[in-house]
Amino acid sequence: MITPGAPAISVVMAAYNGAALIGPTIASVLAQSCADFELIVVDDASTDDTVQRLGAFADPRLMVITSAENGGPVVARNLAFARARGRLIAGLDQDDLCHPDRFAVQMAYLDAHPACVAVASAVDVIEGGVVRPARGLMQTSPVLIDWRLQLGNPLVWSSVMMRGDAVRRLGVFERTDRRYAEDFDLYQRLAPMGRIDRIDRPLLTYRIHPGGASQRYTRMMEQSAAAVLAEAHAALFGDRAAEAARLALVHFTAGTPVPDQATLDALNGVLATVHDHFLATRQPGAADRALIAREYARLWWQMADASVRSGTLSLDAVARACPPGLRPRHPSRARAASSVLIGRARAIRNVWQRLAQ
Repeated sequence: MITPGAPAISVVMAAYNGAALIGPTIASVLAQSCADFELIVVDDASTDDTVQRLGAFADPRLMVITSAENGGPVVARNLAFARARGRLIAGLDQDDLCHPDRFAVQMAYLDAHPACVAVASAVDVIEGGVVRPARGLMQTSPVLIDWRLQLGNPLVWSSVMMRGDAVRRLGVFERTDRRYAEDFDLYQRLAPMGRIDRIDRPLLTYRIHPGGASQRYTRMMEQSAAAVLAEAHAALFGDRAAEAARLALVHFTAGTPVPDQATLDALNGVLATVHDHFLATRQPGAADRALIAREYARLWWQMADASVRSGTLSLDAVARACPPGLRPRHPSRARAASSVLIGRARAIRNVWQRLAQ
């Protein structure tokens, strides 16, 4: 239930030892062209001066809640969400930067697309003080985002805005047993209620730094995401769902090299099953099929190139294993040539290391 007089948008943020970066993040919210929002920040028992930095902002739209003990980002966001009054809920981490019209553009999009339950955006990336476009998805559609969600998480949490009524129907905002993949889990639980879209224009600058959760907790994130995906594909894979999810996430979505031909064959089997089931059930049109095929090829060759470059597979081997319908050759001749040379050198090194053991 929305409180009378409540703001249109509630921004939920977990904060922990973020004093070094949280100031510009808060400022980017308070500078939004759409002023009809509240920003709820839960400080998760920081040991630095995060709370003092937050206290420097004298703006009635900012609410700071302090926790007596550290419970982790999921618990903190759940506390923030419990206080949210807006009809729309926006996610934001303590170190990312909203572009000035983020809220206005996303609210207008959701108002114009009633079938859409959540909308993300493209993002820029800042690392070492340098801002650049993010790698990966350029042009999307709701169907392509749905296809990507079958194989991993294509969305940046800090760029997502959701309908509050849909999120409130879930009962639990973020599940504590899906820590570090809690956003991916949330999208999976929202998907049955409506479309999840993405605006293909950067509305956020995502900060990459050593203290970021995605850099510090990669393995735990993979494990939680695999549990989310295994749950989603339980009917499709049965007892093999956990392994199928791991293969898809680690190798196809994350681009980690496969260790051998058998693993590549197993991965291709998982991809074919998910892809064919998606096409049969969703029956996308020609334009969406073209977008899916392009993204399928991009991610597959990203993984294949990494495997050649690591020395675990030859270029001929990955070319022979290329799924039907995808480009059967490496998309870049120059990159392919360098990957082959590097892969051969690493393969020889690996042999010598095994002999020395």
